[in-house]
Amino acid sequence: MNTNPPPSLDVVTLGESMALFAAEQPAPLAEVRHFTKRLAGAETNVAIGLSRLGLRVGWISRLGADSFGDFVQRTVAGEGVDCSQLVIDPARPTGFMLKPLSPDGADPQVEYYRKGSAASAMQVTQLDESYLLSARHLHATGIFAALAPNTFEYCEHSMQRARAAGRSVSFDPNLRPSLWASQAQMIAGINRLARTASWVMPGIAEGRLLTGRDSPEDIAAYYLDQGAQVVVIKLGAEGAYYETRAGEAGHVAGVKVPKVVDTVGAGDGFAAGLISAQLEGLAWPAALERANWIGAQAIQVRGDMEGLPYRHQLPG
Repeated sequence: MNTNPPPSLDVVTLGESMALFAAEQPAPLAEVRHFTKRLAGAETNVAIGLSRLGLRVGWISRLGADSFGDFVQRTVAGEGVDCSQLVIDPARPTGFMLKPLSPDGADPQVEYYRKGSAASAMQVTQLDESYLLSARHLHATGIFAALAPNTFEYCEHSMQRARAAGRSVSFDPNLRPSLWASQAQMIAGINRLARTASWVMPGIAEGRLLTGRDSPEDIAAYYLDQGAQVVVIKLGAEGAYYETRAGEAGHVAGVKVPKVVDTVGAGDGFAAGLISAQLEGLAWPAALERANWIGAQAIQVRGDMEGLPYRHQLPG
């Protein structure tokens, strides 16, 4: 008999969010004098994107008892995301990051200041499993898992517990090589987590590195063989490829944009579109169309989550 309570949330996500200082001029960070404070964090980007689309979303994390933590909490809660599982840690700080301005829309070389952060100290013993299972879907990324051995355990346990309870689980590798001791450890750790997910969502370059395979079809086959139900491979401007365990497969074209302003957050917008569409019962091709469209909106404005649309802005 399933004793889990019926879901009261649509999605729960977990991970670290930080303050982001975005440069206001295209120069080396050491020479920049003016920055704009924004929010950063892959999991909170997805949470905010889903909330703007009308879904009930919760976020599990820890922040420091500092001004950055207050800023992050106010921003995320102000977007309608449930923060009841957010813990304020008086002994550790909230992380922050510096992001240069790339005038040509290229991926910026971000500087992180997150070592010893409140989120990096999260322990699996602190997880409220009843809250985790109050959602019908869990979204996780490889960033939180990479912070420390304890966060890897936290992420893996949460994914295992959610899937064992019949919840769908999406996993975005979101590779951050600087957070891992070695590339080999990163590949092994990310693929171990991917085996726990229902939906695996790598970018094409990530998929090639993680699997040693080249084509979207071969990368998808690798993760389907590992236990995934669906593999979605992001192809940038070319759109996305998907394949399911049931044998459905296809390519969905990307959305052309007049100018790429900031690529950071595109994958998070894609994830929000995909998850929302699937939870609403849309077929995979339609879900990928929404995901591609939201990813395209995200790269046309500065900021990691500022370009994420609201439900009334979705194309008819």
